[in-house]
Formats: sequence, C-alpha cells, structure tokens
Amino acid sequence: MNEPGRRKELGLFLRARRDQALRADYGLPPVGRTRERGLRREEVAFLSGVSVTWYTWLEQGRDISPSRQVLEAISRALHLSSTGLGYVLSLGGYASAAPAGPAADTAPPHIQRLLDALDPNPSFALFPDWGVAGWNKGYAALYPNIANVPATDRNLLWLVFTDPYVRDLLPDWDTTSKRFLAEFRAETGQRLGDPDIQYQVERLKEASPEFRHGWDLYDILGFESRERLFHHPAVGVLQLEHHQVSPSDRPDLHIVVYTPAPGSGAAAQMQSLLAGA
Repeated sequence: MNEPGRRKELGLFLRARRDQALRADYGLPPVGRTRERGLRREEVAFLSGVSVTWYTWLEQGRDISPSRQVLEAISRALHLSSTGLGYVLSLGGYASAAPAGPAADTAPPHIQRLLDALDPNPSFALFPDWGVAGWNKGYAALYPNIANVPATDRNLLWLVFTDPYVRDLLPDWDTTSKRFLAEFRAETGQRLGDPDIQYQVERLKEASPEFRHGWDLYDILGFESRERLFHHPAVGVLQLEHHQVSPSDRPDLHIVVYTPAPGSGAAAQMQSLLAGA
C-alpha cells in the first residue's frame, strides 16, 4: 500500500475504533440519554496526550508523520489489543514489510507433500490473499466442493461468505465468519493496496451484505488456536481444533490444520469420511 493509502486506512481505522468505544469503559457518561458508544476526538486526544488538531489530522489521513510513541499512546487510549497495536504501527510505517504475494497458483511440491502427510487431519495452505494453495484428502472429505471451485473463487474468505455448503457446514457461521474477516484484515492491513487483496475485498462487498457490513466495522483479531465445530452431512458434528503454522522457508504461506478435539470422536469420524470418499 502506498503512503496516502496507509494514511487513509489508519485514519478510517482510528475513527471506527473511536466510534465503537464504550464510554462506560472510560468512566464517561452517555452523550445525551442514549448514546453509550463513541468518544469525541477531544477525549481521545486528551487521553493520548496529543493535541486535538494533531489527532484530527491523523483521522483525516493528512500528510503527517506520527512517532511510534504517539501511535502507541493513541492505541492505549482506544484500548486496542496487541493485534490492534501492531495494525496501527504497521500502517504508521513501524513494522516490517508485508510478505510478497503468491508467485504461483498452487503450493510448492514440498508443501503439498506436508499436507498429504497430515491426513486424515483436514489441512490446507493459504496464500497472503487467503487463496487456497493446496489441500489434502482430509480437507476434501470435509469440504468436497474444494476440487470443483473455479480457481478464481478458491479463496477461503470468498467461500465462507458465498458458498451455501460452507454456511451449512458451520453451525456457528455468524461468529466464525466475523472472526475470519477480522483475522483477514489484521493480516492484510499493509497490503490493502495490493491488486489481489483489493480484488477480493471489492467482489466480496458486492456479493455479501454480511461481509460489506463487517468490513466497515474495522474489527481486527490475531489468530488463536481454538476449537471449531463442523456439521458434516455424512457424519454429523465434528469437534476439531484449529491450528495455523507458517513454514520458515515460505513465510508467505499459512498451513491450517484441523486436529481431533480431545475427548471427541472426530478421529473416527474423519477415518469414516475418508473410507467413504
């Protein structure tokens, strides 16, 4: 993303966080009788120890160069998480360069061999724009459509928000889709000017009202391993743990692995799925 684009994104993000802040968390009364969310610019500036004019210029995307200390102070004032702080710093130019985009349409052979070795645990690899670079038999058994989806649509975020099968597969789709969107935004903050990222975002805005609404909220979250539920039409509800790693020789790729949750019957269910594939 170029400098004007980063400044604009930073301003929009700060504005969204300010608008959604709970006034009670700061010991502040509602504005009027009912407005419990939203801080004034003057309040954020005071809490951050910066001038109102300077903070206003930040939200407006003006051509200014805030110091790391200023951005950290504003992040603290807005009660941002460590992921939020990293996002703000990256847009302010204080983070390492974002990884380069994918150089091919599929994962390199050694990554595909790793995915295959992880069977029967459903596993797949993602490019920086969340395009699905490769998958194993376990994942194909969990989501049979993956092999038939056109290459241009084989993107995790696109599938989550537009594929009815995926919506039915996820009993907590509303929560999971919002989390995926927030993780995607956190990962791609510096690369929103990248053509691949822009393409995915714009087409999703057109295709999904839920994505369009969620994108405008500017929520961001860092990835955390967690338990996931999948309602498969052949074997019922699967309890799986969701993990993510990056190969040291291909840090631009994320490998996602679903392992059986402790105490669940997911291992036997996955074996049954693969046997019937």
